[in-house]
Amino acid sequence: MEYKQDRNFAEHLDALDPLASYRDKFYIPKTPSGQDSIYFCGQSLGLQPVTVQDYIEQVLHGWRTLGFKGHFCGNSPWIFYSESLKPKMAGIVGARESEVVIMNTLTVNLHLMMVSFYQPTPHKYKILVESQIFPSDRYAIKSQIQFHGYDPTTALLEIQPREGETCIRTEDIENLLDKEGASIALVLLGGVNYLTGQFFEIPKIAERARFHECIVGLDLGHAVGNVPLALHDWNIDFAVWCNYKYMNAGPGAIAACFVHDKYAESFDLPRFAGWWGGNVKTRFLMGPDFLPTPAASGWQVSNPDILSLAALAASLEIFETAGMERLRTKSKQLNGYLEFLLDRISSKRISLITPRDPEQRGCQLSFSVKDSDISVLEQLNEHGVFCDWREPDVIRVAPVPLFNRYTEVFDFVALLNDILATH
Repeated sequence: MEYKQDRNFAEHLDALDPLASYRDKFYIPKTPSGQDSIYFCGQSLGLQPVTVQDYIEQVLHGWRTLGFKGHFCGNSPWIFYSESLKPKMAGIVGARESEVVIMNTLTVNLHLMMVSFYQPTPHKYKILVESQIFPSDRYAIKSQIQFHGYDPTTALLEIQPREGETCIRTEDIENLLDKEGASIALVLLGGVNYLTGQFFEIPKIAERARFHECIVGLDLGHAVGNVPLALHDWNIDFAVWCNYKYMNAGPGAIAACFVHDKYAESFDLPRFAGWWGGNVKTRFLMGPDFLPTPAASGWQVSNPDILSLAALAASLEIFETAGMERLRTKSKQLNGYLEFLLDRISSKRISLITPRDPEQRGCQLSFSVKDSDISVLEQLNEHGVFCDWREPDVIRVAPVPLFNRYTEVFDFVALLNDILATH
C-alpha cells in the first residue's frame, strides 16, 4: 500500500476498513474530557469486550440458582466449560483441539511444562533463549536449571543481536545451534519478543533444533491473537501463553498450553499430577492412583477458574467472527502506516528497534527516543494516549486491528512530533 502523510488519507482508510465495526465490541477508555483515548497498549493488557459482563453474569446466575449443580446443569455446565473453548483456542494457535489445554497462568504453566520437557543430562543440559527474554521467564528458567543441580551461568545460553543491531538474526540462532546443539536440551524462545516486537522465524529455528535433538518450547504471550501460528505443523514440542494481552480476556486472565500430539500417550513423562488432569472417565471415582487424561489435558492440575474462562469465551467469540487472516491483514497495514509516519517525523531522535520486514513483526512497534526520559510517555498519557515505556529510552506502541483506527495512528504521531519538538 502507498501511504500518504495527511489525516484525510487516514480517514479514508478507516472508511474502507472491513473490521471497523469491531471497535464497537470493546470499551474504549475515556479521557477526562470524555473523549475516546488512543489505546496502543494491547501488548500489555487488551481491552474489555462489551459482552464480557453477560458471559460472567451467566456463570454467576448458575452459581446463584444452581449451586454445585452448575457443574453439570445449565446452558454451559462448568465441568465442560474449558473443553468447550478448546476448538476456538486451537484455531488461533494452529493446533489440534487435543493439543490445547486452558489452565493456570503463564509462568505456572511454564514450570509445569519444564517438569516434563527439560530433562537435562551431564552432556545435554543447556537452555537456549533470546537475550531479552521476558523477566518472569528468565526467573523460571534459572530456577529450573538450579533445581536440577546445574549452574545458570553455564547452562543458560543467551543469543544476542549483532553489535549495532537490535534484533536477532535467524542465521545466528541456527549457527549457535550447530555449534552448541550437542549440549542444548531445550530451545525456549518468545514467539514475539516482548521488547522489540520481533516475530521469530519459528519453523526454521525449530527444524534446526530438532536436527540437534533439542526440545522446542515457546512463550507465546506476545504472539497469540497477534500473529499467525501453526504449532502442530511446526512440530513444536510445547508452548505456553497468557490471554490478557491481545486475547483481551482481562487482567490476570487464565492462560493456556500446547502439547504436541506426539506426546498424547507419553504417560511416562515426568509431570506434576492433580485430579483435573486425571482421566475424565475415572476422575470422580476418587481412586488413589493418578491415571492421566491422554493429550494436553493430562497436564492439568486443578479445575479451572470458570469466571476467568467466561471472560475468555467472550473474546474467543470475537476472534472467531473476525478471523485471524483478516486481523493479520489489517495489522500489517496499521503497523506499516505507523512506520511510514514515524519515518517522516521532524525529530531525528527516533530509531525503530522492531524489524522493518512486516513478516517478522506483529502489532507492536518499538522505538527508542534519543536523549529522552519517561516524561515523554507522561506527556503522551496526559493527552489520552496509552502506550508504555521501557528503560532506558524505548516506547512500545501496539495498534490492535480489533479496535484501533488509522486516524489514531496519525494523531499519535502528530502528538509525538509536537512533544519532541519541545522536549
